[in-house]
Amino acid sequence: MARKRDEAPLRDLLRLPVGEPADLSAYDTGATPGGPDDKAAGLAATARMGKELAGLQERLWAAATAGDRRRILLVLQGMDTSGKGGTVKHVIGLFNPAGCRIHAFKAPTCEERQHDFLWRVAKALPRPGETGIFDRSHYEDVLIAKVRSLAPIGELESRYDRINGFEASLTDDGVTIIKCFLHISYDEQLRRLLKRLDTPHKRWKFNPGDIDERARWPTYQRAYETALTRCATRAAPWYLVPADHKWYRNWAISRLLLEYLRELDPQYPAAEFDVEECRALLLAEEG
Repeated sequence: MARKRDEAPLRDLLRLPVGEPADLSAYDTGATPGGPDDKAAGLAATARMGKELAGLQERLWAAATAGDRRRILLVLQGMDTSGKGGTVKHVIGLFNPAGCRIHAFKAPTCEERQHDFLWRVAKALPRPGETGIFDRSHYEDVLIAKVRSLAPIGELESRYDRINGFEASLTDDGVTIIKCFLHISYDEQLRRLLKRLDTPHKRWKFNPGDIDERARWPTYQRAYETALTRCATRAAPWYLVPADHKWYRNWAISRLLLEYLRELDPQYPAAEFDVEECRALLLAEEG
């Protein structure tokens, strides 16, 4: 029997090749690889995934109580308005918040600048059983730092290898890393920025500094290409998610999470007490 379109392994379609230069211009930001046929179908398919995602996430959380050290780290990177916050709202909103750990990385504080760039990242990692989400991440230290020349070239160059070593150590310790680059077009970013200005209840999302960052678009694209090339490994590959269509972005990341959780197949721990004895005691009290 032929597989349904939405059952094809999305990881195979979105994974960037390891060891090959990343060329962002070669990827259509409005594409919907492997996805449903249209927005309505995409929204319905995402909703259908919700129950299974929540169930698997709860099993992962529960398994940690019996010593299972496995956990998930979802890394979201992309240009302004690419949908990092929207992904957290629409995808992670399907999960039990008790088993999630969300961290949005801003400019480093004075204390954080006194340490290695990975110091603050290590503090925000998910604990066993948790699903961690990084809204921006340690990659900011090879992106904005590169674009704005915030560190010497030699230091920046060393960070790619240190990131790879850091991520390898995490996977060895039971962390499943899902790195998603939300690929948005220059024109779509303009539309979304203008919508923030034109919609009163969205203006809080707008920062005049976004205009300055947009002017650096080509430089950011090159910085992303370098990071995606240098830090795509077999243990922690990069997935390029076309993000011009919000419904597809949410479906794709939900699907990636579902594929990984199915593969992990966490199980509820067995009871370490006599179930029947406890049942009898409870019923005896009622009598």
